[in-house]
Amino acid sequence: MHSGPAQLKALYVAPLQFSAGCGDCGHDKLLAFSCKRRGFCPSCGARRMVQTAAHLVEHFIPLVPVRQWVLSLPIPLRVLLAAQPELVTPVLQVVHRVITRFLLGRAGLKADEADSGAVTLIQRFGSAANLNIHLHCLVLDGVYRCGADGVPVFVQAGAPTDDELHALLHTVIARLMKMLTRRGVLIEEMGQTYLADPNADGDEARTLRPLQAAAITYRIAFGPRAGQKVLTLRGAMAREGMARELLCSDIDGFSLHAAVRVEAHERKRLEQLCRYITRPALADERVQLNAAGQVELKLKTPWRDGTTHLVMSPLEFLQRLAARATEGRLSCARATAQAAPDPLPWGARPECEAALAGGAAGAAQG
Repeated sequence: MHSGPAQLKALYVAPLQFSAGCGDCGHDKLLAFSCKRRGFCPSCGARRMVQTAAHLVEHFIPLVPVRQWVLSLPIPLRVLLAAQPELVTPVLQVVHRVITRFLLGRAGLKADEADSGAVTLIQRFGSAANLNIHLHCLVLDGVYRCGADGVPVFVQAGAPTDDELHALLHTVIARLMKMLTRRGVLIEEMGQTYLADPNADGDEARTLRPLQAAAITYRIAFGPRAGQKVLTLRGAMAREGMARELLCSDIDGFSLHAAVRVEAHERKRLEQLCRYITRPALADERVQLNAAGQVELKLKTPWRDGTTHLVMSPLEFLQRLAARATEGRLSCARATAQAAPDPLPWGARPECEAALAGGAAGAAQG
């Protein structure tokens, strides 16, 4: 939380930089100053986005097809994971196991014969600067098995059907509920499931909980307008309805999307996808002060009711930013690759092995 004032200042002060030049060849390079934080500074977030995406494409993800799987959670679980971020890891493990088992089945192989790999970005924000914890998983669209000569061979897996995706989401939900119940954060009683007593959390979690709950539900936590919805501006035509998306399943607030696939040769498109999932939460051009001194946040895409901007006081805007603050020791980037087919499940590249050994795919935006 101590990083909040410095990061808020970064939203309104022009980024500082200096030029470093070589006295021999005359080559110049602009170097931007860093705020030394990892939360919501647009300048530092943009730099991390570019660096992480380039690293993933050039040194980490092999030349095979990649599919993006996006899991969104119902509001009660968003509140739970915001208050107890250590639960994100077991949630991610459940999701990866379900997807990997599906890919193995498509390839006709067993768990001890092959394995896949994934890079996951844990995004904590939505386009309205709201707190929205969801998972963007870039999963190799197939599995590696060990070939006759000991070299890993990639076996592609076809796209899931809509029915298969629906069944996969059912499996994810059942296993998540079982895991969270086993850990004591969910309680099953008389056929009902509810969150355990939140008073068992630490002091910091109890302090942040009102901010987090308000930021998730688009409301104001404190101040004269506490409990009210954020003000909106409508500058677009309202839409009657939304067409049903392909390869997207929704069940009881859970959503699983798997329609985005990048072919092996589409490295430029893969880098664009990597930039999308590692993008910063806020961009300078979307935030401005109006004549009344209020913060106007422009939405990336108008809402169904025609809303194009959210209007908040500076204090209300700070509340949203504070709700998204993460602890420095918790990484938002996770690499998953089990070394079942010896030696390298990522494609027999030494740099990939080194990256996996490091345990993360570079710095990521929280």
